[in-house]
Parts: sequence; C-alpha cells; structure tokens
Amino acid sequence: MSNSTANLIELFSSIQGEGSQIGLRQVFIRFFGCNLSCEYCDTNVGVDAGLCRIEQTPGRADFKEIANPVDMNLVLSHLQGWVQEWPKVHHSISLTGGEPLLHLDTLHRWLPELRLILPVHLETNGVLHFALSRVISDIDYISMDIKLPSSSGEIDLWEHHRQFLEVAVQAEVSVKIVVNSTTELWEIERTAGMIAAVDCNIPLIIQPETADDLSIRISTLSLLELQEVASLILPDVRIIPQTHRFIGLL
Repeated sequence: MSNSTANLIELFSSIQGEGSQIGLRQVFIRFFGCNLSCEYCDTNVGVDAGLCRIEQTPGRADFKEIANPVDMNLVLSHLQGWVQEWPKVHHSISLTGGEPLLHLDTLHRWLPELRLILPVHLETNGVLHFALSRVISDIDYISMDIKLPSSSGEIDLWEHHRQFLEVAVQAEVSVKIVVNSTTELWEIERTAGMIAAVDCNIPLIIQPETADDLSIRISTLSLLELQEVASLILPDVRIIPQTHRFIGLL
C-alpha cells in the first residue's frame, strides 16, 4: 500500500454529533484500525477491511462499496464534486476511525490536498503524540480523547495524553472524556489538571456513555458533580451526549 492509498471503512456526509464541533455538517473519512480497545467503543471493529463504503450523494446513505485500499485521487475527486454541487454545506473534513494517526504516511500525502478543499478536523484517541507532531501543521481542529481507566478499561495512558496535548495545542483543540457510573472524581481532577497545565482555555467535554437503547450509563446528578469538580480547575466544561445517535444519524 502506497502513501497515496489507505484502508478506509467509509466516507460519508453527516452532522458532527459530539465534541466542540457538534451540530456542524462534516465530511467523515473513517480510517480502518485502532491501537486501543476501549470498552465503550461504538465503531464496528468486525467490519470487512477489504471493502470501503462511499456515499454517492451527501447525507443520502446511497453507499457504494469499493475495494481497499482506496486511492487518494478518488477521494479528492469525490469531495471536490460535493463541494462544487453543494457549496457551503460542509464545515470541514473529519478524519475519524479507528485511529487516523496510525496512517501517518498516508496523512503526510493526503492532508495538504484535503485542506485545499475544506479545513481538517482530527478525531483521535490522543496517545500517538509523535505521529501528531509530524502532521500538526496540516490540521485545523482536534477532538482529542482522554481515556479514563474506569470507563475505557485502558490504563497508564496519562503520560501519553499529556505529551499529545502539548502538541495538539498548536491547533484548535478540545478534549473529550467518556464517563459512566464507575467514573471517579480523581480521574476528573487529573484530567482537568493536565489540561490546565497546558492551556486552561481548552474546552473539556464530558460525554456520558450511551447504551444501545440510548439510555445514559450515569445519573444526571453524577454528571453534574463531575462538571462541578472540573469547573473548579477549568473555565469551559461542557456536558454533551452523542447527539447524532438520538436523531438517527451515522
């Protein structure tokens, strides 16, 4: 696979349903593969890596399957067509996954070309700081996760997250944490303290874990308590659920 191709899961148009870009229309490019195994992950990890779904008309779910790896020129042509036919509809291109930064060589080649079409928004698990440092100059927005041990099942990532955040601050960055009934106050304090040490103006989004039946796996009172703890350290702390799931969007 050359740096002009990538294994993708799908390319589609939808509304950003979480984080600081919530409510904005974006083009989503979903990359295959992740270096973590979070317990709450809602991405279909069993998807066939041999095929990529590409939406033909933005937002209409008229998908066509093509073989992986997908050539960059096909993606660029597709997006250029959308921007020409539906001008001013999309705010940005969201690179999501999986974990896009696993595809470092591809991003080196693709990002400058993608930014000629629309600004680039990176959705990331926030641990591959070396990879980010190689492409940060071609990224406009970053939605960075901090994986709390209680909700994600991942441990000992704090130092990786700290180093990642120190690079990510070169773009417009926000931090998201997924919480549930097992989340502890010390995790919130440590997260907020880490953010404040880099830039206290970085928004922190507290996202309640959502079950398949769309119920929230944490009480409203607990959510408010977590927000109160973080707000003692940071000025911009928001509680935002996965809104796209509630209105039936991808």
